[in-house]
Amino acid sequence: MLAFLLWLLLFVICWPVALIGLLLYPLVWLLLLPFRLLGIAVNGVFELLKSIILLPARVLRGKPG
Repeated sequence: MLAFLLWLLLFVICWPVALIGLLLYPLVWLLLLPFRLLGIAVNGVFELLKSIILLPARVLRGKPG
């Protein structure tokens, strides 16, 4: 009986938290979207710099095979 009462207490406490999470998830996703786009752009810049720095080694290495 005590276990059942604990399950009921958990249900009463957790369903509002789950509902708030469902409602806030799209807002948080929209707020974090600019940071995600900025991360993609910074990653692209770093990949470009890496390819520029490694270009002489790729040229000197010659054709594969």
